[in-house]
Amino acid sequence: MDLNADLAEGFGRWELGEDALLLGIVTSANVACGFHAGDPRVIRRACALAAENGVAIGAHVGYRDLAGFGRRFVDVDPGELTDEVIYQIGALAGIARASGTEVRYVKPHGALYNALGSHPDQAAAVVEAVRQYDPGVALLGLAGASWLDTAKEAGLTVFREAFADRAYLPDGSLASRREPGSVLHDPELIAQRCVRLANGEPIEAVDGSWISLRADSICVHGDNERAVEIARAVRARLLDAGVPLEAFVPGRGEASNDACTTVR
Repeated sequence: MDLNADLAEGFGRWELGEDALLLGIVTSANVACGFHAGDPRVIRRACALAAENGVAIGAHVGYRDLAGFGRRFVDVDPGELTDEVIYQIGALAGIARASGTEVRYVKPHGALYNALGSHPDQAAAVVEAVRQYDPGVALLGLAGASWLDTAKEAGLTVFREAFADRAYLPDGSLASRREPGSVLHDPELIAQRCVRLANGEPIEAVDGSWISLRADSICVHGDNERAVEIARAVRARLLDAGVPLEAFVPGRGEASNDACTTVR
């Protein structure tokens, strides 16, 4: 199982997250590319620490929305979105290369991540951006998301992601951050849930039903106020349960429509 976190989300004098500590725990890092967060200095520091710790780097691409942290939907032209995603990957790739590492995958951020399931034009634009940039770069997205099949049809490698610290709806989508209880904070309960995910066992949705998610990676949000505690607990629990932790490898991923099912 891969364990990832969203990093490099500070900007200028504004600091967010404990990148240095998290990079000693996770196996993959979703590095902000300057559109929703991150500046060259913050991004380079994250890349250097990732290289030092042997952590794989992914481009955490999003809408051009610094003020809203990329969590507001933008009705952007698909062609423009393709260009902006290529721009973000390229910017991160340059910094990663200067830091002795490389971009291995792309993960959409925030509102863009959520929009791809209901806006096929934007999903196709993101897929096209990765295909044009480098079809050997993988895509990481929500387990069960239909747009991952679009990426597979385009010849890209995809990996499926589950969230350690987010509540799920019965259909396998994420509960809105506007809803109470949508973000989880108890490290021990989260770690127990992650062991269930890794073992292919169902987890509880917000309505009390049980859903099964097939995931290659588990994400801990770097902006969660208890992110380091949560990541440490998840890592320890997974290793205690005999689950090996390693970054996913491009060429080994897949996605299907049954990546999320509701258990009646």
